[in-house]
Amino acid sequence: MSEQFWLVVQYPMKSAKGSQRDSWLRDKVMEVLEITLADAGLGHVDGFDMGKSLSDPKKYVLNVFCVVTEEERSLALVKRVLRESRLDYTRIKIATMPYGTEEAYTLKYAAKKGVTDFSL
Repeated sequence: MSEQFWLVVQYPMKSAKGSQRDSWLRDKVMEVLEITLADAGLGHVDGFDMGKSLSDPKKYVLNVFCVVTEEERSLALVKRVLRESRLDYTRIKIATMPYGTEEAYTLKYAAKKGVTDFSL
């Protein structure tokens, strides 16, 4: 069995519950990623959470969690499909962490230049 990773796509939100648009975005991102990762044989979507950021309770986020193999290929595929599907690609952060560990997530991509930190 190949090594697995958590891959999380994070979007900023304006409130804890999110807007109707945030709910639509969550559903669409989960649908597109589930199909894309499964078709490529790279993994699956494992769920989401919406609400306060753990690191900054004044910020709100939507996190979509995936379990993937081949970290770099999966990362490239997720970035490409979110961009091509026009799913707010310019607002995302993507981070990974080895599956089955309690390590911190490592930021792999941020749409905004200069962003270097990531937390749930």
